[in-house]
Amino acid sequence: MDRLVAAKVFIAIVEGGSLTAAADALDMSRAMVTRNLAQMEEWAAARLLHRSTRRLSLTPAGEITLARCHQLLEIAGQMTVLDGSEADTPRGLIRVACAQILAQQVLGAALTQYLRQYPQTAVDLVVNGRAVNLVEERIDLAVRITNELDPNLISRPLGVCESVVCASPAYLAAHGTPQRVEDLAHHNCLTYSYFGKSLWKFTDAKTGELASVPVSGNLSANESMALLAAAREGAGIALQPLFAAAPLIKSGELVRLLPRYLPQTLGIHGIYSSRRQMPLALRAMLDFLVDWFATR
Repeated sequence: MDRLVAAKVFIAIVEGGSLTAAADALDMSRAMVTRNLAQMEEWAAARLLHRSTRRLSLTPAGEITLARCHQLLEIAGQMTVLDGSEADTPRGLIRVACAQILAQQVLGAALTQYLRQYPQTAVDLVVNGRAVNLVEERIDLAVRITNELDPNLISRPLGVCESVVCASPAYLAAHGTPQRVEDLAHHNCLTYSYFGKSLWKFTDAKTGELASVPVSGNLSANESMALLAAAREGAGIALQPLFAAAPLIKSGELVRLLPRYLPQTLGIHGIYSSRRQMPLALRAMLDFLVDWFATR
């Protein structure tokens, strides 16, 4: 964890009188403030604050640590700053986390273009299917597709993800083609979950009416790429990001179903730890991805 950031957080807690006040002052999530304080106490090997329901007060070790935090920030402020064009050039390593489907279908190409545009930067792409802890795993940016983002997270909308319902010609020949969204309840649907039923939501393009259909099947997974491959092999009907399914629909390996009914659009979000003193390379990447999703 960055000691300069932790020092600023500790000073803000003392000056604001609470962790919540520090989070507001620094435009940082309260969870991030708590982690920085915990790390500062770990470094100091001592409790730094007396906590009560009414206020916070410094322990003797906290008094010493506060003075050292001020000294640390003063020294950092005296360091020579790059001048001219160098100060405005994104540089350095950015660690980016995302799911497999985003890595393969979108970010692989997008980050390649980003690196060409900003040759003094580097990217470490971490691919997995779970929500990451930005601080503990040293992630600068997590890119996620969801409409259920934790309101305590700091994020920036990057774009939207349209979806499509699809199945292989072999599955449809064996089980029939659904004509209405309600028919999906009687088909083997491949769901993005570990158990139970999923609720697929649609808008009727002609009437504007909303419809929610509970679906289930004999195969579920926490990674869309696995479900896409299974749908191609005839396992069932899948709800997939359009950018992933489009090549298979074009080739005839999958068939787009229920074109009158538009699946719920999902948001694509960039999640990061703090808006203050954001590395220039990260800010450039967020701006780049917003443009990338908008134009593609």
